[in-house]
Amino acid sequence: MDTLYAVVISAPNFFKISAVGNETTTEEPWRSALLSECFSCYLVCLKGRKSSGISLYATWRNSFAFESSDPDWASYELGVFVCLNCSGIHRSLSSRVKSIRLDFWEDKLVQFMKSSGNANAQALYEKAVPPYYYRPQQHDCNVLREQWIRAKYERKEFTGETKYPPVSYSTGFYEGMLWKKGKENTQFLKRKFVLSEREFTLTYYNKENSKGPKAVIAIKDLNATFQPQKIGHPHGLQFTFQDNDHTRNLYVYHESAEEIVTWYNAIRAARYAYLKTAYPTGTDEELIPKITRNYLKEGYMEKTGPLQKEPFRKRWFILDSQNRKLFYFKEQLDAEELGVIFIGTESNGYSVKECVPKHARGNKWTCGVSVETPERQFVFMCEQEREQREWLEALRKVMSRPMAPQDYTMLERPTSLG
Repeated sequence: MDTLYAVVISAPNFFKISAVGNETTTEEPWRSALLSECFSCYLVCLKGRKSSGISLYATWRNSFAFESSDPDWASYELGVFVCLNCSGIHRSLSSRVKSIRLDFWEDKLVQFMKSSGNANAQALYEKAVPPYYYRPQQHDCNVLREQWIRAKYERKEFTGETKYPPVSYSTGFYEGMLWKKGKENTQFLKRKFVLSEREFTLTYYNKENSKGPKAVIAIKDLNATFQPQKIGHPHGLQFTFQDNDHTRNLYVYHESAEEIVTWYNAIRAARYAYLKTAYPTGTDEELIPKITRNYLKEGYMEKTGPLQKEPFRKRWFILDSQNRKLFYFKEQLDAEELGVIFIGTESNGYSVKECVPKHARGNKWTCGVSVETPERQFVFMCEQEREQREWLEALRKVMSRPMAPQDYTMLERPTSLG
């Protein structure tokens, strides 16, 4: 069935194009041409007005290459549509920015935006983005979005031109100083870190001139995720890795936004190289999501013991969706977990539901979550119903996902308890 398009124009405040029928990607060029032509007609109705139509033009361009799902602003120097948050970053680059809804748009600027746009900018400024380089999503922290924009438009790292010296994250070796939180205290001290792609290791030293390392971390088990709120610094980064029978967390930051994002992408480059070696037949589509990951859900809940008569104690929980593990810690910046709960599927005896504990003692919160495993029932209490709903949704999401072959080895291990 051919795609039919309904076009509604009601100047000066409304412009809509919608598809009726079976739309396919092969028809996008026709859709683009139709949208462009209709928008040209629409602009005739908008002459001399604040061009609210630009935002609608931006909306259809969003399906091609937008930095945001809410592009109400535009850099009329670069010819790209951006969101409010990114507009501030573009201003800091001395890029000329206007509001699509609030500012007056001269005809020549409207025509420039029509001839430019995000798709053209992407073709130029994102021509050679390495597959491992992290492309920020709408809800990522500010330091990732800022450095992505600066890397594209200010440093022009992805145009495909040969860089000398090469960008640091692409060399396979990186070293420098990071502020690291102590394992047993809250003090951050400078520590030397060395990343080697050839050896697939991240090493750190207690002192810059130390003869031996404090720890050698295998890239195989390493994850890196930005945690600015948790760490209390806008450039806060969390490293997580396997240390014998425990999961170990390191919390670091650097005063330079460019430096901490360089570390992040250097680690991603090393992880990508490891995955290509470990899974030689794996495609980028399969491997890139495994490079690093954000955790599905984090936050405080109260937890009781296996008899459900023990006093409830406040614990910090992290749900790692990829590894199907629910970790809990005494505090949110602890180096090691108190315990971990494997989250299987319903077909393997796992379930989650709301609950009201019968013999609760010491709990200050009243919104219960019950996680049933083949070994036992876990009961947690959330402070608010919103938190309860979010935990239920997150846990159900993990339980609904089929288990990978390596996940079945976890079924044979007893749950680690704190």
